[in-house]
Amino acid sequence: MQLLKTAIESIKDKKGSNIVSLEFIPEQSSVCDYFVICEAESDRQVKAIAKAIQENIREELDLKPTHIEGMNEANWILLDYFDIIVHVFQRESREFYGLEKLWADAKITHHE
Repeated sequence: MQLLKTAIESIKDKKGSNIVSLEFIPEQSSVCDYFVICEAESDRQVKAIAKAIQENIREELDLKPTHIEGMNEANWILLDYFDIIVHVFQRESREFYGLEKLWADAKITHHE
């Protein structure tokens, strides 16, 4: 899926780390098809990653997120593209919320 690939490459370009995708089984989740989760070292890097994702997806696929949360605080930015929801965390926030644990039934793929 090109949307997934573009989001992951955008994260890598801005040096995001610990990148995973969670693929949901359609019968088990109606939230979306994928979560993409990554982390950054600072609020500045979180914002840079989120902006790069938006710009690259808009340029390559002519898509805008249907919803964005957390851009002001930049501890956790959520970009909702309907089929894919991208979560960009500062490390401490990612550890605190533990999304991977909440969605343990999803197929997890690590992207390095």
